[in-house]
Amino acid sequence: MNREHSKRNKTITVSAAEARELGPGILSPQDIAGGLSFADTLINGDISEVAAMLPDGFADLIIADPPYNLSKRFGATGFTAMPQEQYEAYLRTWFHLVCSKLKPDGSLYLCGDWKCSSSLQRVMEDELTVLNRITWQREKGRGASANWKNGMEDIWFGVKDPRHYWFDLEAVKMKRRVLAPYRENGIPKDWEETECGQFRMTCPSNFWDDISVPFWSMPENTEHPAQKPEKLMAKLILASCPPGGVVFDPFAGSGSACVTAKKLGRRYVGVEIDRGYCLLAAKRLRMADTDKRIQGYEDGVFKDRNMR
Repeated sequence: MNREHSKRNKTITVSAAEARELGPGILSPQDIAGGLSFADTLINGDISEVAAMLPDGFADLIIADPPYNLSKRFGATGFTAMPQEQYEAYLRTWFHLVCSKLKPDGSLYLCGDWKCSSSLQRVMEDELTVLNRITWQREKGRGASANWKNGMEDIWFGVKDPRHYWFDLEAVKMKRRVLAPYRENGIPKDWEETECGQFRMTCPSNFWDDISVPFWSMPENTEHPAQKPEKLMAKLILASCPPGGVVFDPFAGSGSACVTAKKLGRRYVGVEIDRGYCLLAAKRLRMADTDKRIQGYEDGVFKDRNMR
């Protein structure tokens, strides 16, 4: 996991010495067989095995970011693209188990791209009430010579009980520039004037164009090929997990959901099959002890992309 980088490259790596230090804090499935303490937990294992060992109904929020239906390497493991019906069957091998960990008033977000999005919706509807589909602009990526460049990903939002679930709208309002400010009796109407310009706090929509995918100069960046930004995770967590609640990530990767939960005063349970990514997550969690910053989120406000 440890590579040489230029001084400007902030990509997080784990040295051999750090791996020895961090390793004991990462649990195995055998460690939790006798019960699980929710004082924040990172588990190295396959979710299909680990989920059966976790108690039902413990999570306020589940953020599931499984392998998309693409052929891709993930550290020491990998995933091979398959026919749609087979991919849906794969999703169903773990989705019911994962949903059983959700509290009666809990929420679940399921991530995917355009190619697997319809499968995610069908599988989610077997277990939950789907309330929305978020589409976020993923500006990073290669072009395509004979097709449109894929610049979007989806996040399906579902709940157990559509009449009773946590959603904190005020916590996720957006600070937007006002290009055509309107005044009433000379006073700004629904906007404020600051030294940096004119802004309005607006309700968030299900299209997010303010997310920056982690890259080498960002301090949250790792070498995980499908790392989700902390800012994206912060939106989901602040909206759908009460302070002090538990965030469960069954495909933790390099730890973005767990790290963001910790920074925002929530507890976390993360499961990741790849040992190297567990070590990256463990290092990021340790870094979060002293650094609570989330790029693009400051003083309780989500800012536009690249806005200081």
